[in-house]
Amino acid sequence: MKNIIVGTLTLLIVGLMVLTAIDDPVYHGGEHSKVIKDFGDGNGQGQKIVASASPEEKSDREKENEALHALRDKAGNAGAFKVTNEYKSKCSSCHGVNGSGFQNGKAMMGPKLFGQSEEVIYKDLADFKAGRKENMIMKGLLIKLNDDALRRLAKEIGEFPERAKAKAAK
Repeated sequence: MKNIIVGTLTLLIVGLMVLTAIDDPVYHGGEHSKVIKDFGDGNGQGQKIVASASPEEKSDREKENEALHALRDKAGNAGAFKVTNEYKSKCSSCHGVNGSGFQNGKAMMGPKLFGQSEEVIYKDLADFKAGRKENMIMKGLLIKLNDDALRRLAKEIGEFPERAKAKAAK
């Protein structure tokens, strides 16, 4: 009896999948299949960007959006300065490229590191690693680092204000 019920349900599910594939305009190259992204502006207002038939046939609106995104990326990276690969791989995704807590004008997940002293940063890193401060992401990132690596990261982050001044002076 179980096999009959399972077989019937399987046939029903496969039938519904086929029916969906036949009726859904996404599978037939309609307008719905060309939607590639839904960008939000942070206020719940999304704007759909539709792919054109060929790259040459972009609308004025699409060209303006591309120029705006390029400008935002450039402006977001203007204050960036060189950091080590270790900082990039472990820290920048949450704290921003330059430790500001912001990237491309948007708040990041992690707090601002820019302007904190090397000693404070090192103490915080050691506390996260030891579990004295609760944050599973930080603990996971730091668990395999030795004390020298923590000191290098703290020193680098502590030097961010000087690096920013040197970049601004150029």
